[in-house]
Amino acid sequence: MRRNVVVSGVLIAAFALVVVVVALATRTSPGGNNEEAASTSSAVSVVRKDSHVLSDAGEEAPVLVEFLDFECEACGAAYPFVEQVREEYAGELTFVVRYFPIPSHANSMNAAVAVEAAAQQGRFEEMYARMFQTQTEWGEQQESKAPLFREFAEDLGLDMEAYDAAVADPAAQQRVEQDRQDGMALGVQGTPTFFLDGELLRPTSEDDFRAQIDAALNG
Repeated sequence: MRRNVVVSGVLIAAFALVVVVVALATRTSPGGNNEEAASTSSAVSVVRKDSHVLSDAGEEAPVLVEFLDFECEACGAAYPFVEQVREEYAGELTFVVRYFPIPSHANSMNAAVAVEAAAQQGRFEEMYARMFQTQTEWGEQQESKAPLFREFAEDLGLDMEAYDAAVADPAAQQRVEQDRQDGMALGVQGTPTFFLDGELLRPTSEDDFRAQIDAALNG
């Protein structure tokens, strides 16, 4: 049985940010981009074979996918709630992360490439967590934070020669960009954006978020 968790004011505020961002991301744009995305999304999978899985509950479990930007303040604010949901639904819900770096964030691509380089050594989750835990230290700055991200890799005990090679390899950025392109084809226009079993999730509150997961579990 999932343990009851008292939701703090911080988490409530974080989820309020998620609701606002999801509402903005799913709103039809003046240029009709959502309609165009809808016409192409059927050819794009919400989860690819190489997508990063943080929690695997098996083939029959509902799948929650988050498109995120490591420099996005709303993603950082939502991170504790997302971790809480992962804990509450451990063994019941598969959770997948996909990159969606926003070009206006100077270090979002650097961060995603660093996480991808760590993933190549089986340390995706640790670097993913480190990015959000330290976001206030490096976010919203114009100078490259790649050296700081390299320090994170060293702290995790990664093979630094392999890490440096992965960061320098254009394939790592291409891997990140593929997620972003998929997100745009699926109608993602902001972060964080969630999909549940392939359907865009439009929660109105934390309780509604859980209710939609519960419905998927009981469906």
